[in-house]
Amino acid sequence: MSVECPTPNHEDEVVLLGHGAGGRLTAELLDEIVLPSLDGERGPMEDAALLPGYRELVISTDSFVVSPLFFPGGDIGSLAVHGTVNDLAMRGAWPVALSVSLIIEEGLPLAELRSVMRSLGKAAQSVGVPVVTGDTKVVGRGAADRLFVNTTGVGRRHGSLHPSAALGRPGDAVLLSGPVGLHGTTVLSTREGLGFEGDIASDSRPLHRLVGALAPLGAAVHVLRDPTRGGLAAALNEIARDSSVAVEIEEGAVPVPGPVAAACDLLGLDPLVVANEGCLVAFVEADAAQEALTALRSLPEGSGSVRIGEVLPGGPAGRVTLRTLVGARRIVDMPLGEQLPRIC
Repeated sequence: MSVECPTPNHEDEVVLLGHGAGGRLTAELLDEIVLPSLDGERGPMEDAALLPGYRELVISTDSFVVSPLFFPGGDIGSLAVHGTVNDLAMRGAWPVALSVSLIIEEGLPLAELRSVMRSLGKAAQSVGVPVVTGDTKVVGRGAADRLFVNTTGVGRRHGSLHPSAALGRPGDAVLLSGPVGLHGTTVLSTREGLGFEGDIASDSRPLHRLVGALAPLGAAVHVLRDPTRGGLAAALNEIARDSSVAVEIEEGAVPVPGPVAAACDLLGLDPLVVANEGCLVAFVEADAAQEALTALRSLPEGSGSVRIGEVLPGGPAGRVTLRTLVGARRIVDMPLGEQLPRIC
């Protein structure tokens, strides 16, 4: 008598928090359920898309569900503006217009809503992008968690600056515009009362001016990506996958603020997988690396820009490695799922 293993019943599977973390579970959700249901070919997973028929126009949309609504260095309102502006910027685009949609839970204090909207408006004005349309919905108690914000942005690309996650090339220098881990650890510490929020603040800020500073380098700028969900590890793995290249970074070159390192040590987290909201990764031709660093450092938001690694010639396609402080190498994997829920 033979015994066969039962066939898995996929109807019993459910969505997990990890499916929204930007790691491997997110990729599975997109590849197996979302993308097959949509018309069109599967291309690189970009932060924003070119509008069909308008090669100079870019569109991006994002939903923000961060908890708590307010945290050191920002809040859900300013974060929504910065996040969408940055996604446009990572395709080499200057923001032209935004839409804002709100899903509000019954019972949210109006004072909190006013504070969020004032912050959102101030952030948009600071960037110089108008909010031209939107929508508001109110749902019953328990149907949402206080307030969700969706923003959609349209941008216009800078001349010859056409970065894509699929354009990394062997020999490229890998640049990082600032320290990692600030946003994720700040939000987590504030939510859980860990005490680190007195020493750190979110790096939430717009990055379009940094991209504008890189625009004169044109085609020498191959890839731009802001390492949000899944952190630097996820961003580099996505680029290595879509460009079919091998990337290596130096542990000692990646700037990790002391309080972030302390929080990660306490919680057993890797700073490379903690979310950021105010830095970018750039893959540029090696000959243009110093000029790119000079351009980034010319602005306050890029003053801490450093070179952290390179694209290896002939390495295993899609692999990211880290050269440790003692000279050994370890593989930097794509994060599996959610380590820090509700951080953006």
